[in-house]
Amino acid sequence: MPQKNTDSSTKKAKVKVKANSLPQVTAVEQVDTTYLQTLLGYNARRAALTIIEGFLARMAEFGLKPVDFSVMSVIHHNPGVTSRQLCSALNLLPPNLVGLVQSLEARGLIHRLPHPTDGRATGLHPTPDGAALMQQAEQAATDLEIERSARLSAAQRKTLLDLLQKIYL
Repeated sequence: MPQKNTDSSTKKAKVKVKANSLPQVTAVEQVDTTYLQTLLGYNARRAALTIIEGFLARMAEFGLKPVDFSVMSVIHHNPGVTSRQLCSALNLLPPNLVGLVQSLEARGLIHRLPHPTDGRATGLHPTPDGAALMQQAEQAATDLEIERSARLSAAQRKTLLDLLQKIYL
């Protein structure tokens, strides 16, 4: 015959609540996010969401996801960059970069060439098609950011960029 657990901490207590002890039911007409607006992470995320939605749509026409765009941009502006350098610059894990580089190479956007001074390394270079694609994609990204930050002056936009970079650089 199984034993019954008589430990009072495992018993479910029955609580009787009087109707007059319940909190008053209220309706919220305007949501208060004052506290959240004091948090850097909350504000950074909201700003990022405002931009990333449009970014995804605009980069879709180039067949680029955000990480593809970042990798291609670094390669475009640093022909011969190694995978190790890319991982360091973009805070990527090497296993995540391998498939991405293979995909960009299969699309004819980049090619690998032997590193001129390190026989073990391979440099990544944009192809002419990759360079042309990145000129268009980067212009689309710049246009989007200008549109989405239109309420900022040029000086405010520069200050915002400088301040954000102080957090992660």
